[in-house]
Parts: sequence; structure tokens; C-alpha cells
Amino acid sequence: MQPTFVLVHGAFANSFSFAPLQAELGLLGHRSVAVDLPGHGFQATFTRAYQSPQDAEGLATAPGSIKGITLADNVAHLIGILERAKRNGPVILVGHSRGGITITAAANARPDLIDRIVYVSAWCPVRLDVNDYYAEPEMAGVDPGAFASALVGNPAELGLLRVNFRTANPDSLAALKDAFFADGTDEQFLTFLNTFQPDENLDVGGSADRAQAATWGRVPKTYVRLADDAGLPLALQDRLIREGDELTPDNPYDVRTLAGSHLTWLVDPAPAARALGELVTLPAPSAQA
Repeated sequence: MQPTFVLVHGAFANSFSFAPLQAELGLLGHRSVAVDLPGHGFQATFTRAYQSPQDAEGLATAPGSIKGITLADNVAHLIGILERAKRNGPVILVGHSRGGITITAAANARPDLIDRIVYVSAWCPVRLDVNDYYAEPEMAGVDPGAFASALVGNPAELGLLRVNFRTANPDSLAALKDAFFADGTDEQFLTFLNTFQPDENLDVGGSADRAQAATWGRVPKTYVRLADDAGLPLALQDRLIREGDELTPDNPYDVRTLAGSHLTWLVDPAPAARALGELVTLPAPSAQA
């Protein structure tokens, strides 16, 4: 039966950024569904203060719909979509960036709904919580100021993270581009930036949300490395792959590599669509043995 690709976005993103990839998948004959996690897409908050001319004070204090949303909320929402998709046949679950946290937790909870789980330069915490990886050597070259320079308001008071992606500050824009799309043109970068939403929830999970061998470890898995990713460096991607393989040595990652930065695969999606399409006929590890 034809599988359904279920696509899960990263931080500050939404289903809209998957549109070019879905077009390529569709032209290759594949079915896909792009998910908006709670508080994303048309549920996101875009206040008048975010419009031009911006109201800095209003932007720093306006409430956001994503306040209070947890990783558990994301997982419950995703599981509902997986249940519906599974009625139509196999499911290939794909997560990008922070979306990897959500798909990992979903696989911990309901591995029966997933025929293959795919990480595209995405978080899959195994030995550490996500925030703790930032103190590790593999993340030493990541500029923590990329988002911080455009951060708006007090996250503790807002109950969410808010970033002004419509800033005209050249230093903030340069830091964001270097971190996530250094190989793109300025025009492509600004276009993509305008698909982002300003608010993101605070909950990235804890030790209970790390990959679990008894559940997550039963699902065939693929990791698509992004070779030029400065936001989630290749060294960290490789560490996550290694730790996952050590957790489930009988079910190692199928590893693929694409050229490009953290966002290039979404702006120029044809290579990624072909790579994902190849997974449709890929046997499970037990079938390869």
C-alpha cells in the first residue's frame, strides 16, 4: 500500500514551509501530510504590534496563543494525525530540527502507528536532555545569539519564546542567516523568514522524552544529515546517530546525507524528495538481516 509521509516542522515554523517539498513528493507520486503543531500555522499569534511600523513595547507584552502548550500537547495532536493516516496504509514520520523532539516522543508513546521514522537534521535526544546538548563540544561553534539578538520580551513573563523575524537590524539578520541559511541568497533568506511565526512554546521535554529502546527502538529509522548545517552541526547530528545506534544496535539508523544548510532542503526540495522517496521500498532492518 502507498505510504503517507507525515511532515513535522521545527521551532517557529509551520506546515507552510513544507509546501515546495510536498509539491516535489506529489510529482514523484507520493502522498504527504504537513502538520501544524498546536499554536502554529493559522493558530499562531500575529499581533498588530508585529506589523509595520512595529510597536516594540506592544510586541514585548502581547499575549500569545502558544502560551502553556507543552510537548505532551504536541505529541497528542500528532498521534491523532498518525491514527488517521495509518488507516490508509503505512506511515513514514518525518521531523525537522526541533520537530525531532516531538516525533521521538510520539514514537515512544505509539510505535505501532509508525512504519519508519525519519530525522532531517533533527533532535533525537538519547543520553541527555535537549538543553544539555548545548553545553557539549559538538555545539561549541553554534552562536547562541542568533535567536537571542532578535528575542522580544521576557519568556518567563510571556510564557513563550518570541522572536522578531521582521526586524530590520542588520546584525540580527546576519546572525540568523549564518546560522540557518548561509548558502542561500539574501532574497531567499528573507522570503523564508517571512514564513516563520514569532512565537514558540517553551517545553522541549525532559529525560522521560528521550528515545526509549523498548518503544522508539522498535521503529525502523533514517537520519538525513545536512552537511552544511551550522544551526545543528554535523558533529552533533553524528553524535545523535551514534547514540541512537548504541541504544538499539539491532536497529541502526539508515543514514543519508544532503548538501546544504538547515533550511536549504526546504527551499530546493528536489534532492530531499528523491531521498525520501527511496525510503518507500527500503526494507526494515530485520528484513535486511
